[in-house]
Amino acid sequence: MGQYSSAPLPHLHREPADLLPLLSEEHARTQDGRGRGGARPVIRESWERARAAGVDPGARAAPLVFDRDVVADVRGTHPLDRHLPMLRGLLRSVADEAEHLIVVTDELGRALWTEGPPGVRRRADEVGLTEGFCWAENAVGTNGIGTPLVTGRPEYVYSAEHVVSVLHRWSCAGAPVTDPDSGRVLGCVDVSATLDRLHPATVALVGAAARLVEERLADRMRAADDRLRERYGRYVGDGLLVTATGRVLAGAARWRGRRVEVPASGGRLVLPGGGLALAEPVGEVFLVRQVEPPAPDRRPLLALTLLGDAAPAARLDGRPVPLSLRHAEILALLVLHPNGLTGERLAWHLYGEEGSPVTVRAEIHRLRSALGGVVRARPYRLDCEVEADLLAVRRLLEAGEVAAAVRVCRGELLPRSDAPAIRAERDELAVRLRRQVLARGGVAGLWDYVTGGPGRGDLEALERLRALLPPDDPRHAAVAARAATLLAGGE
Repeated sequence: MGQYSSAPLPHLHREPADLLPLLSEEHARTQDGRGRGGARPVIRESWERARAAGVDPGARAAPLVFDRDVVADVRGTHPLDRHLPMLRGLLRSVADEAEHLIVVTDELGRALWTEGPPGVRRRADEVGLTEGFCWAENAVGTNGIGTPLVTGRPEYVYSAEHVVSVLHRWSCAGAPVTDPDSGRVLGCVDVSATLDRLHPATVALVGAAARLVEERLADRMRAADDRLRERYGRYVGDGLLVTATGRVLAGAARWRGRRVEVPASGGRLVLPGGGLALAEPVGEVFLVRQVEPPAPDRRPLLALTLLGDAAPAARLDGRPVPLSLRHAEILALLVLHPNGLTGERLAWHLYGEEGSPVTVRAEIHRLRSALGGVVRARPYRLDCEVEADLLAVRRLLEAGEVAAAVRVCRGELLPRSDAPAIRAERDELAVRLRRQVLARGGVAGLWDYVTGGPGRGDLEALERLRALLPPDDPRHAAVAARAATLLAGGE
């Protein structure tokens, strides 16, 4: 989190109330282009952004972007939802005793939670300082929510420092919350009150609250990192273990704690400093390294891509291995049955009652020609380390990591396969993923699901996403158009 001043209003060391005439005059001059620079730099810069965005100083309230029934859905899927009890415990006593309002928003300044005494809530409702209204700078000008989201640090906005005149009766202190994993802002924690109630020192309180949330997010991230290192660390060798968000988890010491830009589907990339590397997707992470033969004492790694419309793919220690559909089906079944399958069971899974172990034996022979000794017999099994997008999606769904599961799931399991066991697994996975996306996928999960995932033709998912997106979100029009096409019977 960024640093902030312990003296938010340093104008000649005056008390905030003494500054009201000066600020009101400066506000009036600035709105008609005659400003003389008397306001704080952070406020002057915010006023300039608001003017460029066309914010109306005469607006009566913040704009409504979510109906109340939609707010509940958005809250349930937002990353800050699980931290709300802690924020309430930290800030509620201040709000109750001093007639303050607690507001928690998403990354776009849309209020999702508000809490405070009835009197201040009634006054806040008049200006839209409640659930479902947008407090981004480009919507309502300088304020204690939108401005911290732009500056990336805690801010205090007093009375006439607000662009919109009706807010001159208010003061607010807000601090952004940043996700330590992705580095993106998740939302803002704000305390607001009428101008005679809020002390400038409140900015330190909201800053501490936001930092506490970030520390809890970091603890959760570190636990996930430990799990990923434990699962995938043995594959690293001389390379790097990199998360989907580009953080380096393991590898050479000089890379630890840094980020690299990894293509979403893997492939070649340029490392900071100009070096070329290959990013290989392995389940939930990427192995970034040069392709080299395995060390003699290490079991080879077979990485499989079995989900989506693209042809199934295999890499054995980074070496591409051509796969026919039948061989991909066999590998998928062996992945799902790590203890192995007899020839009879494998034939039944592939062909149903008409299957023959003789046919399976011939296919296994051809598969061994491509993969070597990693395919064993009696029973048929894989004698190597195995990672597959199918396994990663199953693990993520079991852990409740819905958005991550959608990112990994590029589509259905071997969609061209008619093998009975593959069809059954395909249907089960699709149902599990869809159920969890609709229940708690959030905007990110739903967007990935209907654009790049298996939900491109899912009308219910499109309608749910359209309800969650505000009308001015660029994705809203695309989702509405896609839903209209499906309703009209189009592809």
